[in-house]
Amino acid sequence: MTTQEILERTKSVKSSVALLDSNAKNEALYAIANALEENTDSILQANALDMQAVKGIISDVMLDRLLLTDKRIKAMADGVRAVAKLPDPTGNVLEESVRPDGLRITKLSVPLGVVAIIYESRPNVTSDAAALCIKSGNACVLRTGKEAHRSAEAIVLAMRKGLESVGVDPYSIGFIEDTSRDSAVALMTAKGYIDLLIPRGGAGLIKTCVENAKVPCIETGTGICHVYVDGGADFDKALKIIENAKCSRPSVCNAMEVCLVDKKIIGEFLPLLWERLVNCRVQNPVKLICDENCYAVLGGKPNCEKAGACDFDTEFLDYKMAVAAVDGVGGAIAHVSAHSTGHSDCIVTEDADTASRFVAAIDSAAVYVNASTRFTDGGEFGLGCEMGISTQKLHARGPMGLKELTTYKYVVTGNGNIR
Repeated sequence: MTTQEILERTKSVKSSVALLDSNAKNEALYAIANALEENTDSILQANALDMQAVKGIISDVMLDRLLLTDKRIKAMADGVRAVAKLPDPTGNVLEESVRPDGLRITKLSVPLGVVAIIYESRPNVTSDAAALCIKSGNACVLRTGKEAHRSAEAIVLAMRKGLESVGVDPYSIGFIEDTSRDSAVALMTAKGYIDLLIPRGGAGLIKTCVENAKVPCIETGTGICHVYVDGGADFDKALKIIENAKCSRPSVCNAMEVCLVDKKIIGEFLPLLWERLVNCRVQNPVKLICDENCYAVLGGKPNCEKAGACDFDTEFLDYKMAVAAVDGVGGAIAHVSAHSTGHSDCIVTEDADTASRFVAAIDSAAVYVNASTRFTDGGEFGLGCEMGISTQKLHARGPMGLKELTTYKYVVTGNGNIR
């Protein structure tokens, strides 16, 4: 089917999705989860073809984003089940009032309609997005990049089998067959067909969608995430947080990219940081890209190099980390304000007043005190899964769950009232 035909078909079924009651939605989600597990073999076969096609072309870290395993498909199914257990975000009375003339005005949460998601090489986004859309009463249109296309298609086919088994229109989940730029442009400009567009991927994809979309578009952010180690930090705590934030999965947007250290402690702390992230890591040691002050401490050690002009504005998505010395919390706030993408930033400190100052001054979607930035995630925030991390401020900010996929309308009830 052409992209336009898919848009038309998805639009034609959006009312049927919106009319599903909570029980029907949950039944559909459990059927999807079961179908994912039942079709694990076909999904893995498709993923193997995707992996083979890009091996040697993309980095090992990006290959890991693309890779599916039995365990990861099970986690996808469990994520869908987790969404089923959440409260229905639609049909809720948000506000209600009765006017002096007797009119009852009710503000009611309702689905958006058709939600389009353009994403890159993460096949699990396919099931996350579909589950969130169905639970919130929306039809969806999914468009993945060519690297993950076979995997995503196999996941969609499995999910449609699940929907069909419980009498829900399988084309509530639309899937774009064309992986060329033309199909992405078609979604960005599909006025009358798409009610919300969500790009989920690298900086280039997000920038293109935000600058060219003719339909409402959520800016999901790239993650230049910072961890600031204050002069009053517990070093063991700081090292544990930094290693987790950088190394647990460096290819995701909530992984830290920049470590800021109070100048007063760089002589003591940086050698410990090098030992933890470089010397102790036999596999995947981290390359430390240091400003002048930090290089003066670590220069000459393996995996340490001087930072260039752009390194503090780079989302590495790899085992690389920029490191800079700053003048206390004021210097950290100034650096983060100049370089952060507004995603997730952290302070490690034992001083409550310093922590409060950092939290008040940092204008990011998630601000952490003594915890890894890797928690910026729909599942970790209790949202089941997420549609993406919004770094804008209107409508949605931070991990986007069910509520962010709804809007509202006013229902006005009278008794023959005229104005």
